[in-house]
Amino acid sequence: MRALALSILVFGCLVLLLLIRAVERPVYGMARPITPHITRFVCRNALRILGLRLRQTGSPMTHNGAIVANHSSWLDIFTLNARQSFYFVSKSEVARWPGIGWLARATGTVFIERNPARARAQTLLFQERLMAGHRLLFFPEGTSTDGMQVLPFKTTLFEAFFAPQIKDDIWIQPVAVVYHPPARQDRRFYGWWGDMDFASHLLTTLMPVRQGSVETIFCAPVRVSGTAHRKDLAATCERSIREAHRAALDPTDRHR
Repeated sequence: MRALALSILVFGCLVLLLLIRAVERPVYGMARPITPHITRFVCRNALRILGLRLRQTGSPMTHNGAIVANHSSWLDIFTLNARQSFYFVSKSEVARWPGIGWLARATGTVFIERNPARARAQTLLFQERLMAGHRLLFFPEGTSTDGMQVLPFKTTLFEAFFAPQIKDDIWIQPVAVVYHPPARQDRRFYGWWGDMDFASHLLTTLMPVRQGSVETIFCAPVRVSGTAHRKDLAATCERSIREAHRAALDPTDRHR
């Protein structure tokens, strides 16, 4: 029943979004004044259908810039977009995934390639989106985890924020995402990592009668011009997320 309701919500609203975007694109160009509200509506109600309770600590920043977060699951997409509109940054392979790829393209996801030869072009794309007022969101760990740890951040994408024309006006806000499992379930219940396939993980996630919760912790924003270089910026964001993530986990349940 949850799977049916979730499918109707997601794909029904996807059709609506595409119809509105067909008008929105020629009128507003890169700006999206309408369709992000549909995305946020879908994400909020997807969590309600799942029964996953959302708790928030801190407030999303009002500055222009980007959000960085730890990455535990495909659920992060619903969780992070439920309260504020973001444009996700994702690896190019996701664009070809059935279902998820269609949704990602429709909602304005920025796709990047793991190819050094494309680094400059992707940096320019980042800058173009930021200068258009888009708030980007990416996962510097580069992969999802079991939800019990924060992996070292990859620093490459942070370089785009140091372009002279945007550096002084851009802020980065670290956000820690912490999942708390249903009663009597493994602490890693919501984590999606390794060779787990999406379909089986989705079904496992939908099954508990009473779900757990997810906590988003918005840390203090970091001004790009206040850091020395991309490695310094990445380290500052990683430290904030790691500390918030560790504090939110119950020490008695922490996976060892």
